Amino acid sequence: MIAYIVFTVILILIILLVLRSIKIVGQQTVAIVERLGKYHRTLFPGVNMVVPFVDRIKRRLDLRTQQVGIPTQEVITKDNVQIQIDTVFFYTVIEPQQATYNILNFVQGIQNITASNIRQVVGHMELDETLAGRDRISFELREQLDEVTETWGVRIDRVEVIDIHPPKEIQASMEKQMKAEREKRANILQAEGERQSAILRAEGEKQSTILRAEAEKEAEIRRAEGAKQAFILEADGRAQSLRLLASGERNRIEMLVAAGLDEKVLTFQSFEALSNMAQGTANTIFIPTDAVKVLGSMGAITKVFQASAESASPPSP
Repeated sequence: MIAYIVFTVILILIILLVLRSIKIVGQQTVAIVERLGKYHRTLFPGVNMVVPFVDRIKRRLDLRTQQVGIPTQEVITKDNVQIQIDTVFFYTVIEPQQATYNILNFVQGIQNITASNIRQVVGHMELDETLAGRDRISFELREQLDEVTETWGVRIDRVEVIDIHPPKEIQASMEKQMKAEREKRANILQAEGERQSAILRAEGEKQSTILRAEAEKEAEIRRAEGAKQAFILEADGRAQSLRLLASGERNRIEMLVAAGLDEKVLTFQSFEALSNMAQGTANTIFIPTDAVKVLGSMGAITKVFQASAESASPPSP
């Protein structure tokens, strides 16, 4: 019976020793092991074995990127304006041993250094530079933190300025200034629009005037060309008519000559033509010289004029 009890106790002790010797470390986590109060080794993710009652886990560290906010800091700018700044930093543990033994609480240390450096950085900047220079503040803070945290086994990934709160009276004046700037830009845009509109209208009127002048010029040219063509055609028509008349007269004469008519017949025809002319309303008659010679006497000419007078006088009642 005693032996059974002793065996049971030994078995329980063995189970307890085995359980205490097995250490399970989660993913992206490490554990710092001390042996008899001195750093011994670092346990990595998975199942690890330690010596019970001799080794102990000093600290577990998360290797993921961590985010820590900085309490709101009241700082004074170069132009003596008191503002409040909210910042946050992101860090990653890269050396677990240094992060455990080189500083007691590296998070609190980073917070204190950040608060101190914010006052130093912003103290060299005016209010307008501070409001527009968040990237500059973040960059300078990160440089300052990197120099310090390098020996802490911690890497500063980012430092972000979340918000900057100027005093209420400054905010009110800034809002008025912004409103005035917006109104100024609106007036400038309106004036520029009216200017562009006037320019476009003037350009349109100019182009319209030019087009009207060009159209009128083209019309005048076309009218002149038309008149020129009409005159040319009319002159050509007259020339053609004269050529046709001359050709007809020439043909008639040639036909008379071809017919063999003598001078007496031609003189007789001229006399008939003079008689017909005398029956007209003209008071003056030009008689060819050849016809006068053929007639041979003034008596025949007198008869022609008498016949002309009788035809011109009205009949007696």
